[in-house]
Amino acid sequence: MSHHGEHEHERAIKPFADLHRTGDEVVATLLHDPTVEGLDMALYLDGSGSMSDEYDYPTNFSLFGWLFGNTEKDDDKTNVVEPQARWILEYLATKDRNGKLRAAYWATGSDGGTVEVIGEYTGKDVGNKKFPGPSVYGSSTLLAPAIKDFVEYIEQQQANGAKQGCAVFVTDGVIHDAHEVVELSEEIVHEVEEGHLPELNFILVGVGDGVDEEQMEEICHAEHLAHSHLWCHRVAEEIEDMAELVAVLVDETMTVAGGGTIYDDDGDVLKRYEGRLPAVLKFEVPDHCRAFTLEVGGKRYTQPLPAPGEHHGEEHHGGHH
Repeated sequence: MSHHGEHEHERAIKPFADLHRTGDEVVATLLHDPTVEGLDMALYLDGSGSMSDEYDYPTNFSLFGWLFGNTEKDDDKTNVVEPQARWILEYLATKDRNGKLRAAYWATGSDGGTVEVIGEYTGKDVGNKKFPGPSVYGSSTLLAPAIKDFVEYIEQQQANGAKQGCAVFVTDGVIHDAHEVVELSEEIVHEVEEGHLPELNFILVGVGDGVDEEQMEEICHAEHLAHSHLWCHRVAEEIEDMAELVAVLVDETMTVAGGGTIYDDDGDVLKRYEGRLPAVLKFEVPDHCRAFTLEVGGKRYTQPLPAPGEHHGEEHHGGHH
């Protein structure tokens, strides 16, 4: 038995992704936020040709062309947002029910009404992912087609267990079909209330000073019948603030319950988390402990534990007292 630690990973069961026990200390990594049930997430990046001067880049003339463009052509320009996009996708993956995210450019194509899907990524896939910008930058910024794309995606995912959806839309400018977006939002709210669609949330993030905040207000605060939580929005002054802002909005929107409690297999409390659950839980367990339970948002998740110092994958079926 010289395979130290290799097989411990096989023991982690949902919502845990990874598990280590060293003596009395247990380190358990959460696969996703267990307060968020059956959530499918997506990130839509503005692919329109609108471009403010401060985001100038010698090879492309759009926010995301510059941000995600080829930086090798001009060494003194830094692609400051590629890491932001990766960070957002990694973060959203921690909330997603299967850790897979739809990523797409919107407002592309000659009329700005096309959605160009980049792909589906897991959090660990995006570390070296390039975002070269869409193949055709849009001449106008049309948001409704991107919303429709996400609704169709969620309808497909419902068959596979999606219970709610959240899409993040990032833009650097004025949206040209705001009226249609408001009408479409009304329809979506109706579909959700009728039970034809799962609970949906849309997050609109503006970046830079080309954003029309009044227009964002109008989109987000139209009276959607009884359901006013479809949209939320914020503006990031600087591109470097974008990822953090998205994380805060997703947390505010999607977190059902703060905190959680960890019990041992005798039902004794090992640790209490008052605020948000961290992604990595660290706590101590008694020697004889062979399982712990995480209680969060009214649900309980029990995870078997290897005996102290055990580094192999054999199952233990209780009775060790």
